Amino acid sequence: MRSIISIVGKSSSGKTTLLEKLIAELKRRGYKVAIVKHSHHKDDLDTAAKDTWRFTQAGTELSAINSLDHLAIYRRTDSYFDPRDLASYVAWDFDILLTEGFKGSNYPKIEVHRADQGKDLVTDPGLLLAVVTDEPLDVAVPQLSHDDINGVADIIEKTLITTNGQTELDMVINGQPVTVNPALQEMLARTLTAMIPGPPGNGEIKNLHISLRRKS
Repeated sequence: MRSIISIVGKSSSGKTTLLEKLIAELKRRGYKVAIVKHSHHKDDLDTAAKDTWRFTQAGTELSAINSLDHLAIYRRTDSYFDPRDLASYVAWDFDILLTEGFKGSNYPKIEVHRADQGKDLVTDPGLLLAVVTDEPLDVAVPQLSHDDINGVADIIEKTLITTNGQTELDMVINGQPVTVNPALQEMLARTLTAMIPGPPGNGEIKNLHISLRRKS
């Protein structure tokens, strides 16, 4: 499974600022990073001023904008996606998925804390990897300053290294992610890579996407 780490904290604690610097540092180290922000507001991105909003209002299941330098996809949903579901649905060619928010999830977390917001943290101690803080706290995890981006990136990189070389296989059936046990993952991966032609230039197959759809 891909590494998912949530950056959490109280409102105005500095989560977004930390993530901006962290993404740049991880990219500098050669990692591909995906990010998901948790929002409690409707139409945060796809507003009535956008053509995509008009298309979804007209009844399309999904709309997208593709320009020279980016692709933005909008899809209406009836509930929140879990970060693991998003990892399977949105993209495959990244090394780590960082989330801003999702404090109620069971994913490892780095909490951003400020002294003027009180000493209470929002994270279950059992899920806490580190705290980015401007005051000492009574927690049994590394505590780093808001400026120590390299230190935070080091902690995340250790998580990536521990999963390096493992096979990741995501299966989604009728829109619902299905858990595949590790032994079956490895067997399916070997079978699929043995059956298909190699990529152009006889390079290594780093990711493979197969979609099966039965029409009624």
